[in-house]
Amino acid sequence: MKKHIRKIVVIITIAITSIFTVGFTDSSYFEISKNLDIFATLYRELNIYYVDDANPGELMKTAIDAMLESLDPYTNYIPESKMEDYKMMTTGQYGGIGALIQTQKDKVVISEPYKGFGADKAGLRAGDKIIQIDGNDAVGKNSSQIREFLLGQPGTTIEMIIERPGTTELINKTVTRSEVKIKDVPYAGIVGDDIGYLRLTGFTESASSEVKAAITQLKEQGAKSLILDLRGNGGGLLRESVNIVNFFVEQGTPVVSTKGKIKDWDKEYKALSTPLDTEIPLVILVNGGSASASEIVSGSLQDNDRAVVLGSLSFGKGLVQNVRPLSYNSKLKVTVAKYYTPSGRCIQKLDYSQKNKNGKANKVPDSLITEFKTINSKRSVFDGKGIAPDIKIKPNLLSDISASLLLKSLFFGFATEYRLKHDTIVNAKEFSLSDKDYEDFILYLADKDYEYTTESEDLLIELEKAAKEDKYFDDVKAEYEALKNKLNHNKEGDLYTFKDEIKLILENEIVTRYHYQKGQIEASLQHDIVLKEAIKTLKDKELYDSILAGTNK
Repeated sequence: MKKHIRKIVVIITIAITSIFTVGFTDSSYFEISKNLDIFATLYRELNIYYVDDANPGELMKTAIDAMLESLDPYTNYIPESKMEDYKMMTTGQYGGIGALIQTQKDKVVISEPYKGFGADKAGLRAGDKIIQIDGNDAVGKNSSQIREFLLGQPGTTIEMIIERPGTTELINKTVTRSEVKIKDVPYAGIVGDDIGYLRLTGFTESASSEVKAAITQLKEQGAKSLILDLRGNGGGLLRESVNIVNFFVEQGTPVVSTKGKIKDWDKEYKALSTPLDTEIPLVILVNGGSASASEIVSGSLQDNDRAVVLGSLSFGKGLVQNVRPLSYNSKLKVTVAKYYTPSGRCIQKLDYSQKNKNGKANKVPDSLITEFKTINSKRSVFDGKGIAPDIKIKPNLLSDISASLLLKSLFFGFATEYRLKHDTIVNAKEFSLSDKDYEDFILYLADKDYEYTTESEDLLIELEKAAKEDKYFDDVKAEYEALKNKLNHNKEGDLYTFKDEIKLILENEIVTRYHYQKGQIEASLQHDIVLKEAIKTLKDKELYDSILAGTNK
């Protein structure tokens, strides 16, 4: 053990020496050298003298994770064992059975098989519970543990035993792994007669080529304007965002710039290729889940007065990461720069260099928010808070009862039962639950636990606590109890109060069982108020032009 520890300390010492080949100032050289020496000696003493046997690898991983956690959530250590996850992040590809899984109580469940891949071809369905994999017991394990069994070389097979709700006997399945490619553009189609719509969900290596193919196809189908949906798109590769902006702006147009501590990261990215279409009217949809590369695309096209941005305030991630190689095939994903849209603004919302006593990063204060101007129309845009849409649509928040049903997987459970009873349904755009189906859902919930408190009830609890602390509660107790009785929610009543919302969620969940992700998107678009507003904007040429010209009031 001691020999092993000495070897590790020697490695750390070598690493310390190699660090200084990069070059630092005299003061920083001494500070880094001193602290690395302290760490190496502490690590050695801890491993030698700690009362119980310590795992050197786990200790080091804990130290690395804690160190990086003090910076920002995007700077991460990627050990060799997680290289498959890293590959998936950048390429959208991995070797596996092609299915989403989730943990439900003590079992891992197939939540969505991808159409045409191993799980789907083998007949696995959403709702199937994994009991065994290649003879290994799967019960009691979580989704992360089971995922390790499901990943593997394309062409290899695994033997799975599953439990299917509604059946009494366990089912054996032989599943062949394949190279799974998750599409960045899962759906594109014509909406509103001659308006092309495409949803972009990621920025992997194939994002721009998929977007280009979708735009070409939509124009062939008669699209005279476009809607690019970036809602919920958390970003990805910077170069792919630059390529996508390039489709809509002239060659040489500034797209984004980056600035970092190292001069190599002071870069300006311009449109380098011939565009697809610089004239076609374009609306971009964003929300609080649109981050990073999504904000480069929407912010750059907004700054260049090339597209109307519609929806709700984006996430606000103006940081750029680079992946650096480490020893033993591991990597460091590290924040190296901030990015700036063509107007000069950085939309980063949280300042990770300024954290409060609880370790949370502070938002950029309003006093430091700066106004910038778009390139042509000189419209006002602002830094520090994400991309603010030109047309703001208040996001729909789930009711408390819907949130509870979702968290307890009760929408999922009912959809599983519905699939067992119905071999087929109509196409995704036309599918609708009948009133009888909804009553069946209410019966399904009869013996299920989905207790919740409303926001009003939570505030009332806080009021009671504060009144007791201030010694006023006895004076207002009668009024408090009366108000409590009025606000006390009724679960069965809420099932009817929020029936329309609950039905839509159920319909989307059920459609996915038959028509996969594409069908789910098609179904959701039928009732999408943000999409309807985008269509309305594109059909109103005067409104669209006035927004980009900065004359709309």
